[in-house]
Amino acid sequence: GINTGKLRIRIFLIGSIIIASVVSFTGLIGFVGLVIPHIARLLVGPDHRIMLPASAFLGGIFLILCDVLARTVIAPTEIPIGAITAIIGAPLFIYLLRRKNK
Repeated sequence: GINTGKLRIRIFLIGSIIIASVVSFTGLIGFVGLVIPHIARLLVGPDHRIMLPASAFLGGIFLILCDVLARTVIAPTEIPIGAITAIIGAPLFIYLLRRKNK
């Protein structure tokens, strides 16, 4: 058989290297993975078969909107997209946290 412990470690290392290389090329984009799945759950419900594709779609739309804002707010200078996602994502995340506690 296959040693699942070693296989799990190898897959984890390969995934970490891939993610690190993508982040090194694109930069850090925060709050997308924290906020968008919660918004998707509010919109489509808790069924993961629907929520996962909805999260991916909404995450893409959110990043496109943030990119447009980053390029046009103080044109011709660009704002880093991570700053835009943080400005929009942090208040949304705080709202979701407070809403959940009530």
